Amino acid sequence: MAEPILTVEHLVKGYGENTVLDDISFSVRPGEVVVVVGPSGCGKSTLLRCINALEPTQSGRVRLGNETVAYGGKGLTSLRQRIGMVFQSYELFPHLTVLDNVMLAPLKMAKRPKDEVQKEAEALLDRVNLLNKARSYPRELSGGQKQRVAIVRALAMHPEILLFDEGTAALDPEMVREVLDVMLDLAKQGRTMIIVTHEMHFARDVADRILFMDGGVVVEEGPAKQLIDHPREERTRQFLAHYSE
Repeated sequence: MAEPILTVEHLVKGYGENTVLDDISFSVRPGEVVVVVGPSGCGKSTLLRCINALEPTQSGRVRLGNETVAYGGKGLTSLRQRIGMVFQSYELFPHLTVLDNVMLAPLKMAKRPKDEVQKEAEALLDRVNLLNKARSYPRELSGGQKQRVAIVRALAMHPEILLFDEGTAALDPEMVREVLDVMLDLAKQGRTMIIVTHEMHFARDVADRILFMDGGVVVEEGPAKQLIDHPREERTRQFLAHYSE
């Protein structure tokens, strides 16, 4: 069995007296899709931000391969290039076209040749049916289109692992499916991903493993269908009861 590509060890994160993450530990292997579910405020989004060192932690460690990813740590810029993150709020630059949003990081951070970057960016946009929007600006796109651009922008950096923070939460219901379909396609390609979502049917379809969080701890984890159909913990059963229909 392959060694983990990402390892989270005893992670603790708090704001003042409020502990948001309380001794979180898990690992992700290459090609694995791990979905994190749980009630609002349980620490799911904070966990992703700590994995990508966007937030400092009180204790514990995140390792990408054999390297430590730490807030303000050594080599953080190059490590972050290996971890792609797709935010709920898209985070696109409004003054740049779709194509320029996708090309910016590969050009400025990875220092790759412009012709090569543009060719790949256009191919990625074509894959998500947005090549016809390459010269458009974010304000001219629907929410679903913006989120697909955000996914393409993350892919353009050739990340080893992708983090999705509630990628469909800000979308109208009719736009959710187009984004979920892109994420399902990435899973079929063997992309390594950690996905925070409230879409339980999607979680069942895409996840190799599910982590159920509540109160800043991992209450239960296991294979997707096993955890959803036969949860061991009462708190997991209570949470899943809301999605049984």
